[in-house]
Amino acid sequence: MDDDLGATLAARLRAGDLAAAPAVLNLVETRTPAAQAQTALLLDGLSPAALGHEPPGHVVGVTGPPGAGKSTLLSELVRSYRRLGRSVAVLAVDPSSRRTGGSLLGDRARIHVDPNDASVFIRSTAAGDRLGGLAWATRAAAQALSAAFDVVIVETVGVGQSETDVADVADTVMVIVQPGSGDALQFLKSGIMEIPDVLVVTKADLGRIAERAKADVRSALRSIGDRSTKVVAVSSLPPATGFDDLIEVLDAHRARADVASSRRDARRRTAIDDFRLEHGERALRALGGRQAALRALAATRDDLAVPILVQQLERAAGLSGADRDPTEAGR
Repeated sequence: MDDDLGATLAARLRAGDLAAAPAVLNLVETRTPAAQAQTALLLDGLSPAALGHEPPGHVVGVTGPPGAGKSTLLSELVRSYRRLGRSVAVLAVDPSSRRTGGSLLGDRARIHVDPNDASVFIRSTAAGDRLGGLAWATRAAAQALSAAFDVVIVETVGVGQSETDVADVADTVMVIVQPGSGDALQFLKSGIMEIPDVLVVTKADLGRIAERAKADVRSALRSIGDRSTKVVAVSSLPPATGFDDLIEVLDAHRARADVASSRRDARRRTAIDDFRLEHGERALRALGGRQAALRALAATRDDLAVPILVQQLERAAGLSGADRDPTEAGR
């Protein structure tokens, strides 16, 4: 593997080279020690410390129950973003094959966009075995691609308590609701209503049924004291409706959010999860547990990449090799 691959890809993304996206995904999905070292270089080169600011792309998490129409909605949402001149990357998370570890459903076939549009990148990624359905590679890819693409959409598998993981990746979380499905009641039972920043009711063309779904989710939000989550109805049937309003709501949420703080906190939580996965629960306990690890990372700079934060935890735990910069590995 090229010893400068991670740094080279970071430079390409910093320059706005969208054609680097396939190579970025291939790198972060390769779990050899050499590839992990190059991924550390990639993420370090795209960290706020390297850029001087947070990566500018808007990371949008999309989740919802199977059959809610996520793929149809995403097809139209991507087209709507492109009409506005925005570049879009879609990371569609599929269940992992038990045999190969790869993606099963192939979302690139389910999301329909112009295959010749160089400003759209769609990749199916495997869910892996990480709690919450977002593999490490998906998290790394979303961080990296947000340096070059205007919008990065992460579509997750299903919906439920374990899917709250998407909130650690996205600046804005969008939950899809299908009219007539009883989803609002299921959300209340599962606690999923604490996750969304935007609730999207699909199939607005169904008229009264869709209006009833909007009323149900608004009632569900009021029942938990949530008056900030927006509810938008869309229809993907030609002529599609509601997507301009949806993008306006997504943009407004991003403008209001403290993106720098939320991403900093997410990087720290991800670093702790990565540390635990790499070194085990015993190593985390040796640090004093998760809260103690968070306090240790709170003393670091706000703009560090996840691999550097993991190194900080390794040093605090006295693990061998912790004094070596992970971005130097494999050089």
